[in-house]
Amino acid sequence: MPDQQALLRDAMQRLQLTRDAFADRIGVTRRALDGWLLPEDSKQHRAMPALVARVIEQFGGAAPNEAQPSDLRARITRPNKPHLLSVDVFERESVEDLLRVAKQMEPIARRQKVSRVLEGAVLGNLFFEPSTRTRVSFGAAFCRLGGSVCDTTGFTFSSMAKGESIEDTSRVISGYVDAIVVRHPEVGSVARFASATHVPVINGGDGPGEHPTQALLDLYTLQQEFERLGKSIDGAHVAMVGDLRHGRTVHSLIRLLSLYRNLRFSFVAPASLEMPPELVALARERGHRVTEATTFKEGLKKPDVLYATRIQKERMVGEGLETYPASFRVDREAVAKYCAEHTVLMHPLPRDSTPGANDLAADLDRDPRLAIFRQTDAGIPVRMAVFAVLLGVDHLVARSLRDAHWISPERLGPRDIRR
Repeated sequence: MPDQQALLRDAMQRLQLTRDAFADRIGVTRRALDGWLLPEDSKQHRAMPALVARVIEQFGGAAPNEAQPSDLRARITRPNKPHLLSVDVFERESVEDLLRVAKQMEPIARRQKVSRVLEGAVLGNLFFEPSTRTRVSFGAAFCRLGGSVCDTTGFTFSSMAKGESIEDTSRVISGYVDAIVVRHPEVGSVARFASATHVPVINGGDGPGEHPTQALLDLYTLQQEFERLGKSIDGAHVAMVGDLRHGRTVHSLIRLLSLYRNLRFSFVAPASLEMPPELVALARERGHRVTEATTFKEGLKKPDVLYATRIQKERMVGEGLETYPASFRVDREAVAKYCAEHTVLMHPLPRDSTPGANDLAADLDRDPRLAIFRQTDAGIPVRMAVFAVLLGVDHLVARSLRDAHWISPERLGPRDIRR
């Protein structure tokens, strides 16, 4: 029998069903299905009965003659506006569907398989604010699907320095490329850019506003980490610490996590850098428990996830920068005191690694709970999934795969697990 996780995921993808709908379709409980989908080394893993496997293979496991286009693009975009500007477009069902597409991309992201479904397509990477990992990972994701990339960085090197409007720039670039990623320091600027084009636009970060693909890769990472631990996101305790006022990554992530059930959120930040009140209200309106605190001692109670954010120096002026307390340094001592053995440690990066910096400390680098590089790696399959869905080729990926012929390392870093 094929690997049961692969069989189940493939069937759900082909039938375009959520876990709840798929469980109903095959006549089992959602709890049973969740147990079958867990890794074999999980304590809650259960073997799927052979009879169920045969039923799935009959109607869901066999490949159809023609792969059918997914309706996911239509569910997360509007007609003639195939953009991803905010995570607000997602419901739990659609975000989980997108993450299933990302899972399909893993063999490509791990350099085991090659796909050319975007061969001939060109991405415009327009970054009007400094970036390394976001810009490069978007470009790498597009290239790994067979496309090519045109980059521009900074206002100095764009016609905006000559007074050109965002809308004019948008229309001009749309004549050159097939998809556009925009990062801009002003909230709402990427939406303005997208309003002037029918070419897919992805928000790569708009000031302290949103960063939707970062939130998606964070959620994907969390899903992977929890599966490894035999846990569910539903009911989890998530602590977010640091500069929560300016951190667009946590602004988007709180919106996505709020789609799940019965979460407990702990927002821990200095008095001037709290989570925006509208996001606190959103979490509470969706039935989650929220506590706010100004110290680790008060706010960190052995969470399932500790998501640390750096101080956003580029968005702060005056006294705010000088009064950022040293007690917000997340180091080995703090983690030992306030976290559990299972706590997943996350950070969107970059982190300030200078000695004494009030950020995620380098003395945690050998801690197996540290997931920051698994996070950055997750950016490739997730952004590949976004491109594939917005450009309407996600249904073609599985049948396009062929073996990669070059040699790639089993571990990307000396302390990484085998890939």
